[in-house]
Amino acid sequence: MAFQAELLAHLQSGETTVARAWGITRKDGVKLGFTDHDQDLSFEGFVFKAATGLTASAIEQGAGLSVDNVEAVGMLCDVAVTDQDIQAGRLDDAEVVAWMVNWANVGERSVVFRGTIGEIQRAGGAFVAELRGLSEKLNMPRGRVYQRPCTAVLGDASCRFDVSDAAFQVLRTVVQVDDRRIFDLGSVSGFDEGWFTRGQLQVVSGTAQGAGGLIKRDWIVESGARRIELWEALQVEVGAGDEVQITAGCDKRVETCREKFANLLNFQGFPDIPGEDWITSYPKKSGGNTGGSLR
Repeated sequence: MAFQAELLAHLQSGETTVARAWGITRKDGVKLGFTDHDQDLSFEGFVFKAATGLTASAIEQGAGLSVDNVEAVGMLCDVAVTDQDIQAGRLDDAEVVAWMVNWANVGERSVVFRGTIGEIQRAGGAFVAELRGLSEKLNMPRGRVYQRPCTAVLGDASCRFDVSDAAFQVLRTVVQVDDRRIFDLGSVSGFDEGWFTRGQLQVVSGTAQGAGGLIKRDWIVESGARRIELWEALQVEVGAGDEVQITAGCDKRVETCREKFANLLNFQGFPDIPGEDWITSYPKKSGGNTGGSLR
């Protein structure tokens, strides 16, 4: 581990004033700072709070691609990390940077870890977060999968479709919520029934802001109101009056890509790839040759 020259000189002096500091940047841009020093520290755009009770295990990093053996343990509190933040997924994949710093002169500091938050467990008013190093992303499978359905996610870099268009993304106020899974959104006109099936619902206001889920079913009830059902219930409460954003769904078929989204040029599947029945087929002068019954 390479240290900044000034910090290294301080460590070699034999009389040190060092502490550890952790900076967390959530996906929504919120920055959280923690330190094991007994006073707050400030640098790199963070204010590192001393009273938040965050500690981390010894940093163990290797040359391989396995998850670095690092955990952060902290207390759930209103001024730092709340149970609702974790339930809403606000800390998922958040960027983490850890420093060793001379608290008497914060200019003398070195980064000792950089990565993201992985799995989070919580119990007894505390949480334990797994910290994953930068090399963890190299463990992810890469390359194309040869299959008939599209392998892209609607709106990603491979799909290239603009889901922010008003014909595919709608902002509505929640009228009623059942079991944190079924949402009544009032009148949402101009969209066929099932238009949002397989799409996404994202909470954009209220205490559950940032939470979201995949849409299992989208239908219109007798009153003309649209009802959205998620595959899984949200982990946080959503109340009437909160705003949600719903995005149209895609079933990954070539017909849907062409007719619903007019995005066939970016279709990432192979609709004409032979199926398993080609193994039993043989040459014929006429008629179908699908591998089915010969009668």
